[in-house]
Amino acid sequence: MKRRTLVLGGLAGAAGLTLVARPRDVGENHAPYFEKLAAALDQHQRAGPTLLIDAQKLQNNVRTLQQHINNRFAYRIVAKSLPSPDLLQRVMTLSGSQRLMLFHQPFINAVAERFPQADILLGKPMPVAAARNFYQRFKVGAFDPAAQLRWLVDTPQRLAEYELLAVERGTDMQICLELDVGLHRGGITSTDQMQAMLDTLQRSERLHFAGFMGYEPHVVKVPGNPLRYRDQAVDAYRVFVDTARQHLGSEWPEDAVLNCGGSPTYQLYDEGEFPFNELAAGSCLVKPTDFDLPSLADHEPAAWIATPVLKRSDSLHIPGIDLGPLQSLWNPNRERAFFTYGGYWKAVPESPQGLTTNSVFGRSTNQEMLNGSSTIDLQPGDWVFLRPTQSEFVFLQFGDIAVYNDGVITEDWPVLPENGPRAS
Repeated sequence: MKRRTLVLGGLAGAAGLTLVARPRDVGENHAPYFEKLAAALDQHQRAGPTLLIDAQKLQNNVRTLQQHINNRFAYRIVAKSLPSPDLLQRVMTLSGSQRLMLFHQPFINAVAERFPQADILLGKPMPVAAARNFYQRFKVGAFDPAAQLRWLVDTPQRLAEYELLAVERGTDMQICLELDVGLHRGGITSTDQMQAMLDTLQRSERLHFAGFMGYEPHVVKVPGNPLRYRDQAVDAYRVFVDTARQHLGSEWPEDAVLNCGGSPTYQLYDEGEFPFNELAAGSCLVKPTDFDLPSLADHEPAAWIATPVLKRSDSLHIPGIDLGPLQSLWNPNRERAFFTYGGYWKAVPESPQGLTTNSVFGRSTNQEMLNGSSTIDLQPGDWVFLRPTQSEFVFLQFGDIAVYNDGVITEDWPVLPENGPRAS
């Protein structure tokens, strides 16, 4: 074979491979569901970035959760994942649960005022200064912190700090102990350490042992069989509980909270006998993308970020060495550029399908560039929908949450305050 023929054949083969590898056009305009969301936002006169919750999908997710728990455990609502008093009220009403898990001191004060009947468990150990701030800012009412608020403690040092605070304020404090059951993000690691802390609680006049919390989201995220890691976590939890029951004897509280689980793992306890009496979950009720897990396949996304298109360009250009035309030539999904009202949220574009950010142009919290193919016919003033990757922080960034139900925005739900009033 002549060298010229070999070279031409090689070039033709490479060109063929290039054509095969070239991205295909995946752009689509809004599906009917998102067209209805957009029409509802327009009718409601929304004009900026908006966090939207589909009330029917939320209700469906609560029903799914209840079917799995099936009254085998009490259900504790994780408030950081649903950080709006009205959203919490809706979930409390739908689920029948008054148990809340909180992670932020201003939220504790706000919830104690709004839900005086609530049973509150802290989901992480708080600095003693945060606990002090709670009591200084607490508005006396029907909520009784000494009976309805369980602080989470992870070390003997923090326990000593809480005892000093309780004595200083002359108040009783309910204490749950955090267990390390495999996540290795803090918590009690040995029964000897736990027994020493139980001894401190027994001697204290103001602190009272109220139970355990053992969080185990790792069991569905580390490589391997989730049930194997679940069983290891359960075994560790059981050893702590059995040892504590023996150690305390008749002083073991009959109403001890034995908390476990989270959105990624709660369905792993549908069958079997386990050493805890309540499961916590929150994110699965709105299902951001971080919770697209096999263990949550029967939950559906219920929350969206909607933001208007400000500008449209039918060609892609990038400042400096303009790689835009080259990007468009290679990838049909970079033919057009749309600039949105705000951006750079912990979220991914959902509708229209085929929109992506551009790493070469860069991200922006002011006017985010999204690229799409010429199939996508967005105009300035149209809506783009993104799906949050998480809810706990993202939901607090948009002001009042728009509640969508059967084609219309029916309510606006304020979010919980990130900063409480200063103590007087």
